Amino acid sequence: MQFERQRGEGPIRGTGPTLWHCVLLWLRPRGGYCASTFLHLLILTAVTFGVLLPLVCHDLLHSYYFVRKWHLDHMSWEFMEQNLEEAQTAMQYFDNLRLLNFSIVMSSANVDEPSPKPWLVITIVTVQRRLEYHYLLQVMSRFHHLLARCGKACHNHQFFICNVDQDPENHQDAHLLAKFFPSAVYYGKEEGTLPEDADSVNLFEKEKRDYAYCLAKTLSTFDTEYVLMLEDDAVPEDEIFSVLHHLLLARFLETPLGGALYFKLYHPERLQRYVNPEPMRILEWIGLGMFLGTFLSLLYAWSLGHSGIRWPIFLFFMLYSMALAELFGRHYFLELRRLSPALYNVVPVTECCTPAMLYSAASARRTLRYFRELHCRPGFAKDTALYSILRAKGEWAYVVEPNLVRHVGLHSSLRGINNDPKLL
Repeated sequence: MQFERQRGEGPIRGTGPTLWHCVLLWLRPRGGYCASTFLHLLILTAVTFGVLLPLVCHDLLHSYYFVRKWHLDHMSWEFMEQNLEEAQTAMQYFDNLRLLNFSIVMSSANVDEPSPKPWLVITIVTVQRRLEYHYLLQVMSRFHHLLARCGKACHNHQFFICNVDQDPENHQDAHLLAKFFPSAVYYGKEEGTLPEDADSVNLFEKEKRDYAYCLAKTLSTFDTEYVLMLEDDAVPEDEIFSVLHHLLLARFLETPLGGALYFKLYHPERLQRYVNPEPMRILEWIGLGMFLGTFLSLLYAWSLGHSGIRWPIFLFFMLYSMALAELFGRHYFLELRRLSPALYNVVPVTECCTPAMLYSAASARRTLRYFRELHCRPGFAKDTALYSILRAKGEWAYVVEPNLVRHVGLHSSLRGINNDPKLL
């Protein structure tokens, strides 16, 4: 069988339909030229993934194109320096509040006196680590500033400091804030709740017990509807209160948290990629590819003067868009959702990390009951234990995207001192 020469095309060499000819004919858009179409798409792919993305993304921390040996050390150093500056700013913030009479400032921040039945209690679980970074003061100064800016909408919110350091008097920041905010101390004579085996328990079990104590103490101290449990290095984003109000008072109004055990408000950026075993994330990736693929296919057809698109061209642009989104970094696409609280995503939860967790009063009590049945150890930390509860007890939970807190602590209370911490 011979191919005939088509009008406007060059001669097709050969006397038989080779596989290459079939591929070119399959890619040929209606009214166009198969060879030129293939060349267009090949050049677009090469320029995008071989030139543009490497130039644009080489210094984006959460992109596949990030060049660690060029940027990681410098970016980590800059992050630590900024952290030190923010620590000094937080110290100055509370020094200024003391001079201005803190009780007056608190009244103006909450509009009225703190409610005897707060709607939301924000509990900070804290231990002493690297005093110069003042993690707790950074978190509390930011929250206090946002609470003052929130105004009347936040008048029934309450702070609670939970000091779980084994030498509570040595935790200078918690000792300072205890003069201004309600607080509790786990270890020490005044609480009298120190477990008999506290000295022999492993660090991971200790972390779980500390967390459970703070959650239980919050419920026993306040008659609240919701508890936001935060680690002391989780600095809130500007929109945290507006997003929480939208979620709890609009999207999940009928049933607290939609019946979930908890909402997770932070997931590490490095784990937010589309190439992930989470089904919802794969569906989101395909949906994004279909949306952008349709737009780019129409744009390509219009540029060539065609009235429509063929599905092979659409399929190419769909896969092109999916690859572009993944390699550029899903984290940066998620940031676009900060434009409005209504755009925030609520999807089934993933396992890692618990810097910021939201519970209803009922779900917090269920969590405490489940915790009593679990023993944490290396490889089975608090976050893994919480995730394991979901399948074992028939519960479910959600993660809010993008993150509502920034994790600023590069010095872990579990893994000891790291003299050269890195962002990745």
